[in-house]
Formats: sequence, C-alpha cells, structure tokens
Amino acid sequence: MTSTVTSPSGRVLQMRATVQTTPQEDSAAKIVRIQPDLDEERKKRLAENRENLKNANVQAFLKAIAFAEGGAYDFKFGAIKGKKNDPWRFTDFSTHPGAGLNGKTAAGMYQITQETWRDHGGAAMGLTDFTPETQDLIAANMLRRAGVIEKIKAGEIATSMLPAAKKWAALPEGPGKGNHYPPQPYISYESFIGKYKELGGTVK
Repeated sequence: MTSTVTSPSGRVLQMRATVQTTPQEDSAAKIVRIQPDLDEERKKRLAENRENLKNANVQAFLKAIAFAEGGAYDFKFGAIKGKKNDPWRFTDFSTHPGAGLNGKTAAGMYQITQETWRDHGGAAMGLTDFTPETQDLIAANMLRRAGVIEKIKAGEIATSMLPAAKKWAALPEGPGKGNHYPPQPYISYESFIGKYKELGGTVK
C-alpha cells in the first residue's frame, strides 16, 4: 500500500492513518440520529414566547421584575432612573450594549447579561438585537425555562418566586423570605405582589 497520494491539484499528501469501514456483508441495522432543524426550533420557541407575552399575568410579572431590578429598556448596569445625562444609558438597540459600571454587562429592563442574551436570545430564538421586544421575549423565555410560565398564567405567584429569584437577584424567594443571592438588595414579597397586582396581575 502506498504511503502517499496525489491530490487533483498535484499536491502530494502523506498518509497518516487508516480508517476501517463496515464490511458490505454486515447487514445489522444501524441507528442514525438526525439533528433537528435549529431554525425551526428557534421559530417555534419565538412564537411560543410571543404568545406568552400576550397573557396579562405574564406582562404584570415581567413589569414587577423590572420594578424590583430598577431597570429600563435603555439602561446599562449603573444607570439611575431620573438622572440627567446618565453615562450608563444607551441608544443603539441593534445589539447588547455591553459593559456598564464596573464592567458588568447586565442591561435593559430586566438587567440581562451578555451571556444570558446570547443563550436565551440568540441560541434559543435566533434574535440578534436588544430592542424592547427582544428584552421582553428573553425574560419570558427565562421564566419558561425556569418552569414557571404556566404557573404565572394561572396566578400561582408564591410558588413561582423561588425559580424566578434564581434568575433575578432583586426578587424574594417567596412570602416571608429573602432573596437567593444575599447580600444583594431585594424587595419584599409584599412589595412585589403589590406591584404585580397594581399592574393587572391576578393571584390564585
């Protein structure tokens, strides 16, 4: 057996290894795993989250999260509501705005990090911008993946808090409980549920 082979371009290639193929006479059944169409999966997830955002309880829950986090659609980390000429505001929504104060990348209405944006926005739904709609969709997908989106729709808010608090440090884990990431500041459950109801949410 020759140890070299000549390519169509005339380049001489050295043989480094051999691969044994399955003999023709082997008629055993083979399992072929087909990768799902990621574009179709992303479209499906995007459509599901857009539908979830139509629910009044989901909308109220998301706005209550924003209330707790102190976010706004044009905030980088470090922005302060009502502050004039705030250096931690952004106007380009074509992509995630990147680092804010102290290099932290939490941004937008729900303080979404770049990593979360790539995971829940790009990988999950094929989104590449950071518009208000995209921020809402990412937050809805975070709640869906945390397994509480249907509970929120049903008004089961108390039992939805712990999984949500693992995503947002400013949320309490439930009635009479603190947050999941002390010593970071957080709002009480009473404050959260009060704002949620004020925004049109219902409790079962």
